[in-house]
Amino acid sequence: MKHLKWQFWFGAALLALSGLIYLLHYSLFHDTHHIFIFLVADIAFVPIEVLLVTLIIHQLLTRREKKAMLSKLNMVIGTFFSEIGTELMGRLAKFDTQSDEICQKFRVNDKWSDRDFSRLRQYLSQQGREINSRAGQLAPLRELLVQERTFLVTLLENGNLLEHETFTDLLWAVFHLAEEFDARSRLTNLPPADMEHLSGDMRRAYRLLLIEWLAYMQHLKKSYPYLFSLAIRTNPLREDRCAIIGELAEKPIVTSGKPLELDRSAQQTQHTKTKNTP
Repeated sequence: MKHLKWQFWFGAALLALSGLIYLLHYSLFHDTHHIFIFLVADIAFVPIEVLLVTLIIHQLLTRREKKAMLSKLNMVIGTFFSEIGTELMGRLAKFDTQSDEICQKFRVNDKWSDRDFSRLRQYLSQQGREINSRAGQLAPLRELLVQERTFLVTLLENGNLLEHETFTDLLWAVFHLAEEFDARSRLTNLPPADMEHLSGDMRRAYRLLLIEWLAYMQHLKKSYPYLFSLAIRTNPLREDRCAIIGELAEKPIVTSGKPLELDRSAQQTQHTKTKNTP
């Protein structure tokens, strides 16, 4: 109320000052004709000024500010993946009934362009993931989520994350999954309906994790190549992941007992070694 009262008196003072200036103009020149000409012209320009300042300039400044804030929030997103996100994505992938396909598609490397990221993002939006909660052990997954629950709460308390809607949705999905696991006294011999419910919660968190991880990889590739290098070497969806440079391409990818096709760079490396071997 006090804030509105201050605005009222400030507006009244501005109007009074404008009136005094017009009176001074009339007392000096005794020309009401030009006073009303300029008054009407100024009033006519007000809508244009509102359009320029409020709808165009303000929007541009707001968009630039939001872009800068989202860039800073990527530091928080990076912390999330370092603490829990990367490990959680790898553990949820074990429950993916089509893990071979997703592991092959997520072989991100330094040759990827924005078009490659966009293509994979479109694939994730069109193709839902099939998660079966019976396909693996739920206890290690619950242990990870419950252990990092305090960290998730700390992230949710960050008000700036509201500007990043997709990451906020991811946090809520992961936190809800942690609550579901924590609320159960046991994870064995659960009814089929309860297992289906857990599969749905895991599917939601897994899908959002994939989308956000992909966006984070694209950001690292553009802004922090050295972080991107480590991230692709420790990609949780690669069975041959290895932080040691030079050993990643040497190991075949084995998923569900069948070796997957190596990426193009690995094939070229092996072909060169075979050719040079006497």
